Amino acid sequence: MKRLAGLSALALIISSTSGCGWLWGNEGYFRDRGSDYLNDRQTAPMQVPQDISQPKQLDPLLPIPRNVADSSVQGEFEVPRPQPLSAQADTREFSLQRSGDSRWLVAQRAPAEVWPVARQFFEDNGFRIADERPQTGEFSTAWQRFDELSASMARRLSSRVSGVEPDSETRVRVRIEPGVQRNTSEIFVVSAERPAGSTADVAFPSQSSNTSLDGALLDEMLASMARSAEQGGSVSLLAARDFDAPSRVSLSEDGSGNPVLTLDTDFDRAWSSVGRSLDTGNVRIDDLNRSLGLYYINLAEGAKKDEEKPGFWSRLWGSSPSDEEIENRAERYQVRLTTVAGSVQVTVEKDLNTVAPADVARRVLSIIQEHLG
Repeated sequence: MKRLAGLSALALIISSTSGCGWLWGNEGYFRDRGSDYLNDRQTAPMQVPQDISQPKQLDPLLPIPRNVADSSVQGEFEVPRPQPLSAQADTREFSLQRSGDSRWLVAQRAPAEVWPVARQFFEDNGFRIADERPQTGEFSTAWQRFDELSASMARRLSSRVSGVEPDSETRVRVRIEPGVQRNTSEIFVVSAERPAGSTADVAFPSQSSNTSLDGALLDEMLASMARSAEQGGSVSLLAARDFDAPSRVSLSEDGSGNPVLTLDTDFDRAWSSVGRSLDTGNVRIDDLNRSLGLYYINLAEGAKKDEEKPGFWSRLWGSSPSDEEIENRAERYQVRLTTVAGSVQVTVEKDLNTVAPADVARRVLSIIQEHLG
């Protein structure tokens, strides 16, 4: 029935437009108006009576350029295609922030994108990564002297840093946190030092104990990231994915027998990884509410992208379902994230007061678990 209605509409369109000059052609309703401006003329400017005070000069809103309305112009004018815009990286994508003695970098990128770039900066300059925890956004370097770093980094640090004893060893901890604004990051650097020959495992201080060293590293990192952005540096999607992948994932049941997926990570990274896993697992996300920790999903539809929307002819011939049909077959559930004792539990609900059937919840949670990391 729907296909017949589409054919009828198509026949009506064809019959109504064929041979109708009032629709097409130079005199038709849908005629090309691209050259109409050639026949327009500029009218006299508005005159304000002399007995009325004029607060400001009246200028025409749409003046016609003098070299356009030319009676000698013949034929139709073809508007040239616009030149493509040159995409240039904004060096302000990375900036240095200060508050008292504290300094940190702000990046207009998500933490998952900043993680591999920051890590690569230290490796390229001779630092050895001793420990890394992508799930918490931290990595630290091994104990090293300045002369063990790359020649350029050792030279720059030696000329700028004060208060470091000769042959002493230094290690650095880098922490990447989600910024105040969405899809931004804040990068913190803190260093620890120990005397030459010492094997003591000196803990990182809560605040910078050598502001000149930490500040120099931040300056060097800022310059490196800005250069990378200007040169169109790419982001390793594999490394970015590892950033928010939980270190441990377990699918179990609660006391009532309801399936529960436990992620050993913080809420920010759990929220990011669960959203990515649903999309990768072809689960339709109709809406989300981060403050409540909820993804609203529809299991009857795939994770359809905007570019996959059917065109005019597909809708006309009845090959795409109507909104009513989509609504009738919808299988809507809620994926809830809850922070519990330093980890995040993921559950599936039918609505606010009803848990999802166990088989449905296990299927959704298995999809999430399969596409994590």
